[in-house]
Amino acid sequence: MFGAGIVIEERKPRQIPSLLYFYSMTAKLIHEVIPVGMLQCNCSILGDPVTREGIVVDPGDGTDRILAILRRHDLKIRAIVSTHAHIDHVGGLAALHRATGAPVLIHEADLELYGHLDIQAQWLGVPTPAKTSIEDFVKEGDTLRWGGFVANVLHTPGHTPGSISLVVRAGIELSAADAKAKDEAPGTDAGTEARLLSGDTLFRESVGRTDLWGGSYPQILDSIREKLLVLPDGVVVYPGHGEITTIGFERTHNPFLQKS
Repeated sequence: MFGAGIVIEERKPRQIPSLLYFYSMTAKLIHEVIPVGMLQCNCSILGDPVTREGIVVDPGDGTDRILAILRRHDLKIRAIVSTHAHIDHVGGLAALHRATGAPVLIHEADLELYGHLDIQAQWLGVPTPAKTSIEDFVKEGDTLRWGGFVANVLHTPGHTPGSISLVVRAGIELSAADAKAKDEAPGTDAGTEARLLSGDTLFRESVGRTDLWGGSYPQILDSIREKLLVLPDGVVVYPGHGEITTIGFERTHNPFLQKS
């Protein structure tokens, strides 16, 4: 357990099909998405409006903006998660960790990539951001919990070896009083369905590039088809860049997924 709220739970054997079924997210989820950095990475701030616990996903930059949102919602961050270790998704890890004390989580297969932020910075022609020590890792089947919400971890390699996607949903039954408090809490969205944070694996009508270190085009297509397209059509997808979409729309309209 990290702090008092975030827990990484390992998936028990033979529970993979459980990802296909979701509790209704009748309790409102705080979910703010802000594009950060020169490459406009979509950083997600997710929080529980009752417990005021939350997580931050892909803080590539813009730490001051992220902290302002945390203060506005009075959120205590229990974990900082990066869907992969490209500089535009991890550039703000160290600063946000210093400001919040929350643990930093990535997939271990991307640790080497994170260790070469200097090379990534040179390639983009930008200063090398500060690094932080990463001692905690997530893997396929883990579950992150904060307040009444969970994020199921899917290992979706192809863009990078350690790319992950997160299926966010309501995770526990609430008392009637807590559920009512959530419904009445200001400053939250009214999303009632599970949502997918796909990092740079799946985009609206596109997929992540695979021509960088550790990338694999066949692998990214396998990840999408075997891990993401098994989700219900109504799941809203929040990519690492660009506009939101849905699993159903991508199943039908994504040209990369129509090819054999």
